[in-house]
This record gives sequence, structure tokens and C-alpha cells, in this order.
Amino acid sequence: MTHMDFDALVALLRRIFLANGTSDAVADILARNCASAERDGAMSHGLFRMAGYVSTLRSGWVDGRAQPRLEDGGASFLRVDAANGFAQPALAAATRLAIDKARATGACVVAIRRSHHFAALWPDVEPFALQGLVAIAMVNSMAYVAPPGARHPVYGTNPLAFAAPRADGRIVVFDQAVSVLAHGDVQIAARDGHMLPADAGVDAAGQPTRDPQAVLDGGALLPFGGHKGAAIALMIEIMAAALTGGLFSSEVDWSAHLGAQTPCTGECLILIDPGRSGSAVGFANRVEQMVTALHDAGQARMPGDRRFAVREKAMREGIPVSADMLRQLEALTTA
Repeated sequence: MTHMDFDALVALLRRIFLANGTSDAVADILARNCASAERDGAMSHGLFRMAGYVSTLRSGWVDGRAQPRLEDGGASFLRVDAANGFAQPALAAATRLAIDKARATGACVVAIRRSHHFAALWPDVEPFALQGLVAIAMVNSMAYVAPPGARHPVYGTNPLAFAAPRADGRIVVFDQAVSVLAHGDVQIAARDGHMLPADAGVDAAGQPTRDPQAVLDGGALLPFGGHKGAAIALMIEIMAAALTGGLFSSEVDWSAHLGAQTPCTGECLILIDPGRSGSAVGFANRVEQMVTALHDAGQARMPGDRRFAVREKAMREGIPVSADMLRQLEALTTA
């Protein structure tokens, strides 16, 4: 195991993206995004994902040089056509105007369509909270999740992320799938020979299983909380696909692109300017009061705290990367 400087890891990942056909701008954004996940200990969306990025680019399923197009949908609505490119560059292209709209009107909906999202979702919302905005993001994916009573998967793992400012420049942030586990965690469990938690998935016959390979081989993940999690998955399909003009998870078809792994669906981001709330105490101070109440009740750790601690250590000591992973990454730098 070696420890890499964050910027050095970003540079390596950037080389991989460039070698596999992305533009400079796309390579910069995706490399920093992926390195950030690894830095924060979000392994299922970090370096583990690089082989999938590369195989998808090589398959022709995604356009690594796509130019997002912004479309003004009104005072508080911004549409983005990602042009079959990655979602993160599309969001980056929309960020300045989305913030301006949120500041001017109190809120802004960003509706991204024809976009591929293969990463953690917290990087999409965290920067907005650091600028004093409340941010909610949701993405649908591929049909991996079967709702209660369904004969086959219909929903994606459909992550939902939320971030809000606290006092003293800190933030509250969480990012969670509607499935019991993220699909990447199932892939890692299969790779490493670990069993899944009970009630996480079913096999191809619809029978409960803890075998990750059985879930991957025609089975399905299950939503957390049964029908309650399934209802949230339904909401995200509506918001990230129907509202944006993207595909539903069940409509994604990459059968003509051998090696494709990223979903081409949609993303919905909602920004709210909490300064419009009229709170005499101030929104961030009210959030801090809530955090204090949780600590007083015995909750020692807030959502995001573990990641922030891992991040701080990694920035101080370097990001741990195995020699085997480094060899795999170096191999990807050659198209």
C-alpha cells in the first residue's frame, strides 16, 4: 500500500480519461470527482469505478467530449441537455447560472437529461451548501431494484443527496441510495467474497439471497424500508426522468454497446436560498441548534462526519492506494 497526494491521484486519473477519448474539461471534472470519492473513503465510487468508466468510453455508449447545452426554462428553472455526456460536466456548465437564479428568485430547479452519472452524489450538492444554499439532488440509474411484489427490477438504485449550511462554515450532507446497498457495494462484495446483509437482494428466481453474485446474475436489489423506500425510488424516477426528459431506469438499453456500464438517464437538482426564509436567528444557526439537539440526545456522529474525518486524514497523510490498484490504473492510461 502506498499513499498518494490528492493532486497526484487527480493527475493520474486525468491521464486515463484523456487516453480514452474525453476532452480536457471532462477529464478534469471526472478525475477530481473520482479522486475525491477515494480520498473520502467512498470506495464504491472511487478508483473501483475507473475500469467501468474506461470500458464505457471505449464502447461508444457515452460521449466523452460532449458539450452540454443550457436552456432557460424560466426564472427558477434551468434545463440542461448533457448531449449523451457525463452528468458532472453538465452540472458544472449550469452551476453559475443556477446559483444566480436561486439568489434572484429564492430557488432554482436544474433538470439535466441525456446524462451519464456513475459517481457519488454528494460532490454534486456539497459545493452549494458551502456557498450557503440548500441543495437536493437525485439521479435514477439502471433497473437494479425490484419493488415489493414486482416480478423483475424496475427502479435504479436512485441515490438522493442533501446538503445544507451549518454555522461557522460547516455543512450537513448525506448521500444514500434507495436500495439497501449501492450497486457498487454489491460488485465489491462479489469481488472480495463477502456476503450481503439479510434482506438486501433476491436471486433470478425472486428468492432472498445474501450471495452478491446471485444478485448480479439476473437478481435484484431491494429498497430499504420495503414499500417506503420503493415510494422514494418512484419519486426519484419521476423527478430525475419524467421531469427532466431523461430515460426511466427500465428504459436504459446498452445492449448494442459491449462494455457499457454507465446509465444514461437524468438528474434533478433543487437549490434553495435559505436567506429567503425570514428566520430571525438565521438558517445556519437553526441547523446548528438541530445538530446540538441530536448530540445532546446521544447521536455522536452526523451524516458526512465520517467522510470528513477520512478526508482530513487523507489530505494530511495521503490517499492509500494498493500496488495492485496502481498497476490497474497505469494499464488504463493506454487506449
